[in-house]
Amino acid sequence: MTLTPTLKSRIRLTDHVAFTVPDLEEAVAFFTDVLGATELYRFARADDPRLMVEDIGVHPQAALSAAMLRLTDEIRVELFQWRAPDQNPAMPQPSDIGGHHLCLVVDDLDAAADELRGHPDVRVYGNGGKQTVGPRAGGRWIYFRTKWGLQIELVADPPRRGPQ
Repeated sequence: MTLTPTLKSRIRLTDHVAFTVPDLEEAVAFFTDVLGATELYRFARADDPRLMVEDIGVHPQAALSAAMLRLTDEIRVELFQWRAPDQNPAMPQPSDIGGHHLCLVVDDLDAAADELRGHPDVRVYGNGGKQTVGPRAGGRWIYFRTKWGLQIELVADPPRRGPQ
């Protein structure tokens, strides 16, 4: 019997993460101005019901504008602004099915959180927590939310002790 490879064995890397936003210009400005991303390119798709239904799985009258950003050497973020007759405009909460967040590692959690607290379009939640289990035990985390509702987590690894 010949075994076929699992999908996991075919995956090489993550190309990008994508988020649907209510205002593409505002989201691009946040990612570039606040998080330091670089805009790579933009594109739009409209008036192609076959593409929308068969290739993307959305309403035939849907249309999109998008931007691809480089956040770090390893992370690209694609931002979509959709128009669709059946669109749900509510951002899912983290506890909702389909809820999500982006998690970024920072060197100085306190400095990053303080910088975000000074931004008028950001809500920082609490003072952060401490990771108690797993390889990052002893590290810290904090969540913040953008003006339009995207939740982002910042984590800082625990201080290293001795040779590793």
